[in-house]
Amino acid sequence: MRKLIFIFILFSSLAAFAQKIPETSRTEFSKEALSQKITDLYGDKISIGEILKNHQGKIVIIDFWASWCKDCILALPGTKALKAGNPDIDFIYFSLDRTEDQWKKGLEKYGIFSKENYWFDEGWKNVFNNEIDLNWIPRFIVADQKGNIAKYYAVSPYDPEIQKTIDNLMK
Repeated sequence: MRKLIFIFILFSSLAAFAQKIPETSRTEFSKEALSQKITDLYGDKISIGEILKNHQGKIVIIDFWASWCKDCILALPGTKALKAGNPDIDFIYFSLDRTEDQWKKGLEKYGIFSKENYWFDEGWKNVFNNEIDLNWIPRFIVADQKGNIAKYYAVSPYDPEIQKTIDNLMK
């Protein structure tokens, strides 16, 4: 009986702290969300809309991560494999690190400094992240060639729906 109670409490606790899947999946970003500015490696501010416009005509995977996030670090090899299997896809890393120094050290430590990286210097809660219901990381969004959302919610680069979405967009 004690084992059953323990198991019940364990699963109840896990459920309470698990990612909450958004109730609705968006298919596009609002103008307000796209106007959200984030910081590039040089300390310059750029809007998310400008970032996506720079990738127009390409499929983009946005990887929300932080250097302190164990699950994010464990996902990096999967992201690398996804990129290797889809060399024509652009990957963008949006960091939720608490400080710029922590972000840049994480980029070096985990070998992604040479990738396209941005940092939410305003923190986790901002217009963009609120709109996409960002409540946990890692998180992945696939944007189509026009910058619209093709895959709204994935928590792992191993999610088969990411590859399925890419394959559908490549047709």
